[in-house]
Amino acid sequence: MENTEHDTHKLVIIVGSVRDGRFGPVVSSWVAEQATAHGGFEVEVVDLAEVELPLALPASSPKFAGDGYPRPAGMARLTEALEGADAFLIVTPEYNHSYPASLKAAIDWHFTQWTAKPVAFVSYGGAAGGRHAVLHLENVLTELHAVTIRDGLAFPNYFTAWQDGSPLDPAAAGYATTLLDQLFWWAGALKNAKAVAPYPA
Repeated sequence: MENTEHDTHKLVIIVGSVRDGRFGPVVSSWVAEQATAHGGFEVEVVDLAEVELPLALPASSPKFAGDGYPRPAGMARLTEALEGADAFLIVTPEYNHSYPASLKAAIDWHFTQWTAKPVAFVSYGGAAGGRHAVLHLENVLTELHAVTIRDGLAFPNYFTAWQDGSPLDPAAAGYATTLLDQLFWWAGALKNAKAVAPYPA
């Protein structure tokens, strides 16, 4: 897909794992390269390991508190990135058939930042390739009025499926292009729709 600079959308890639020895930065680096080469996105990578993410939440909901929601100072960059994004791509492992607590915390500390924006997923894990994690994330983000992208990218048995920072499967880049094409389409469609009328959340 060829895109002009005018067509570019702000894409925030979220590295979901904060576990010691995690593989997430390797996957997210490759994904960021694919997104940059696509040409339709201005890419920013946000690593949750660098974000203050308390599990204890304020009594009020971020949906109703708006700009006055009392987030920790160490969360400011994440909030700013989510607010300014036109689209998201979440890179997640699978822990015990679900996604990391760090991702749930990042999601729960926000609300309107996800609304009427598309979210795509790149997952990795054992035999399932992280698909259980993505199924749970789709359910949660739909509740926040985000639009989840149908075509994701999963890497089963990632520990033998990657070498030198890239997947060994030669078809992986093509699957990534399909994901990014769909994400680009939805980012433009939702941005245009919101310019015509506010989303009725």
